Amino acid sequence: MFDTYRRMMDAAGSHRLQLQTTLLLSVIASIIQGIIFALFFPILSALMASPPAMQRVWMLLALFGCLVVVEGVLRWRELDFGWVTSTDMAHEIRLKLAEQLRKMPLEELNRRQSGDLNIVMSGNVSEIVLWIGSLATMIIQTVVVPLITVLVTLLIDWRLAVALLLTFPLAIPIYRYTRDVVKVSLRDISVADAEAASRIVEYAQGLSVLKSTGQVGARSKLLQTALERQRQVQAKGERLITLPLVTMATLVEAGILVIISLGILFIFQGSLSLPVLLALIVIAMRLTEPISQLIAFTSILDLMEVGLERVEAVMAIAALPVISPTMQLTQFDIAFDQVSFRYAQQQEWALQNVSFQLPPQSLTALVGSSGSGKTTITCLLSRFADVQQGAIRIGGVDVRQVDPAQLMRSISVVFQDVYLFDDTILNNIRMAKPEATDGEVEAAARAANCHEFIVRLVHGYHTRIGEIGGTLSGGERQRVSIARAILKDAPIVLLDEPTSALDTASEVAVQTAINRLIADKTVIVIAHRLSTIAEADLILVLEDGQIVEQGTGWELLNQQGRYANLWNAQQQSQGWRIAA
Repeated sequence: MFDTYRRMMDAAGSHRLQLQTTLLLSVIASIIQGIIFALFFPILSALMASPPAMQRVWMLLALFGCLVVVEGVLRWRELDFGWVTSTDMAHEIRLKLAEQLRKMPLEELNRRQSGDLNIVMSGNVSEIVLWIGSLATMIIQTVVVPLITVLVTLLIDWRLAVALLLTFPLAIPIYRYTRDVVKVSLRDISVADAEAASRIVEYAQGLSVLKSTGQVGARSKLLQTALERQRQVQAKGERLITLPLVTMATLVEAGILVIISLGILFIFQGSLSLPVLLALIVIAMRLTEPISQLIAFTSILDLMEVGLERVEAVMAIAALPVISPTMQLTQFDIAFDQVSFRYAQQQEWALQNVSFQLPPQSLTALVGSSGSGKTTITCLLSRFADVQQGAIRIGGVDVRQVDPAQLMRSISVVFQDVYLFDDTILNNIRMAKPEATDGEVEAAARAANCHEFIVRLVHGYHTRIGEIGGTLSGGERQRVSIARAILKDAPIVLLDEPTSALDTASEVAVQTAINRLIADKTVIVIAHRLSTIAEADLILVLEDGQIVEQGTGWELLNQQGRYANLWNAQQQSQGWRIAA
């Protein structure tokens, strides 16, 4: 419980004081409620006296009423956290998670399923905030009220106090067993939910492929497996919690029976009056109710704790360190010095002892088969991960000494697979420079050859383009991404073969836009069509994570090596025709 309390306080962040205040109010209100229940003893004793002590009854009832009002006010103040503060707290946690995602190494981010992160950002945060105030106050009320009542009863008749306490020791092992079982079960459920969520996202995004291959509905094996796993885990969790619930309910009923039996025995012995026994029965019925609910609270408590663990796990991922002293980028030549790198959980090197120097305002092409290390070079230059050996420098400065925000401002990336957000075209372009005016956005769009098709849309630049830019063609999406890069105007440009999947007309328009983008920039392009990079200042040929050839296009052709083989193969393929 102490560990849970510490986690709750850490999660509360700047709202820690409000949460502590809520818990303190709950303790005070619960103490008052315990005293209220204990007042049944003197009230019934005075009422059933012969003759009834009505003056004492009215005084006790007045005290009863005052305490009820005070408790009600305190409970109302408790609710402020659940109604107001909790929403602010949820917003703060999500902002912290979003900031953490921004700082998280992209290699680590790519290893996580989108559904898993969605569960953490939405479901787990909601589970924490929804219950962090109300659940804590419920548990306090469940524990404090019976204890206060027992303490007051101790002043009246120690035997009855002991009888009321009988159920507490028996409840402890059940409580501990339930927490151990439920916590494991909820962790399994959380993992199964994340897997199912990821498969649902995957299913929705890949529905066109699934339909074309007939893998929809019951035939979508990955989704069906994830949903079946989710069903089995949830069913197992329900079975595990049923026994403790039934056991606790039985224990509570047995405790009430023992208390009543002892009370009747004491009456026959003449050591207990009937009014006291009646008051005891009323109190016992009221106090055993929250004890029986303790197991249900346990499930909710562990649900919240699992949410806290998953949020903490994301927050605990260390950002890539910035080595002191930090340096500013003023020159934009690029150097790889004996760079070796391998991805997490992989044995083979993605790059091994790679060295090259690229002068500023030069065009360099990366060529090689799939998996040769081309994309890894661009990722490391953008510092999506850090090298295990060697160093990468821009303008003579190690990228590990550059503030990540400045590094990102210095690099524009145009990917082969363009990602656009479900927003207007204007806002998708403006993402590269949030302070840009509408005129600057339009100028970038004109330079990227996309102004013409934008103004033909119903709402022009204010047209929403759907999820992943789904309402635009491939060439149109590519030109919007180039407009974004032109607006950013970064001195280094990375191109991941942006024309390879386009038709001839779109390729011409995109290539013209690219030529405007890369003017006076240091450019690295991943090339698959060798004809598009024949005039590059330098071509690096990679194989198995190493540079096997480098030079200009003509130099490499004359070497009759790997590049020449690739060039000849592509030239021959241009003459291929479909045979009858």
